[in-house]
Amino acid sequence: MHKIKRMFIYMILSIFAIISIFPFIWMIVSTTNKSVDVTKGRLLPGTHLVENLQNLFSTVDLVPALINSAIISIATTILSLIIASLAGYGFEIYRSKTKDVVFNILLLSMMIPFAALMIPLFRMFGTISQIAPGIGIDTLISAMLPSVTTAFLIFFFRQNTKMFPRALLEAGRIDGLTELGVFFRIYVPTMKTTYAAAAIITFMASWNNYLWPLVVLQSPENHTIPLLISNLGSSNSPDFGIIMTTIVIATLPTALIFFLLQRHFVAGMMGSVK
Repeated sequence: MHKIKRMFIYMILSIFAIISIFPFIWMIVSTTNKSVDVTKGRLLPGTHLVENLQNLFSTVDLVPALINSAIISIATTILSLIIASLAGYGFEIYRSKTKDVVFNILLLSMMIPFAALMIPLFRMFGTISQIAPGIGIDTLISAMLPSVTTAFLIFFFRQNTKMFPRALLEAGRIDGLTELGVFFRIYVPTMKTTYAAAAIITFMASWNNYLWPLVVLQSPENHTIPLLISNLGSSNSPDFGIIMTTIVIATLPTALIFFLLQRHFVAGMMGSVK
């Protein structure tokens, strides 16, 4: 009876696994087929991968879009990790009623949808454009700044900091380290799994960000990879072979980051819920 139950559980899990991975497999298979075959829903690999790649690089400015996405994602990830970890560390280590009130307000901000913030943000960057055009509308910086750290990321670091041994802090202070020295020389190395998990979350969110770059990046040379894919799909006669090939290429960086940091990601996420 126990074996039958286990077989039934594995069968259900296998079905859900196949359903989950099927879109990704179909996407990869579609890169080898013509547009008409993709439209028909062909599930077998074809022989047109090289042709799709040649058409892609001859008709689409893929490299600039990849570079723009990489610049925004890497810069956003680095700044977010520094700012969010400092904030989460401060909220947990230096406790006071005032900080708890500020933290609760910060959590409440998570309930505000980003769509409600777009118009104020756009007007703010429009004003900044008049003062400092280099960081105003239609710049990579303007696409990056609203995503630099989030309330969730600060909450994530604070939850993980609850597990950080206070004895290490006291030992560092006794050895003469400053507060920043304790943070960078003790806290950061100890919490590397948390940083890895936060890096994956932030990089993937920034790389796949579509709505705000669509609003603020107006010049084609500043477009990111999600905007490029959207433009390919909205043309009068979209070539789905090229679109699928572009999507697969755009997926590779996030997949690579996830698989490289997967072990740390699981450990970091588990730490946040303990």
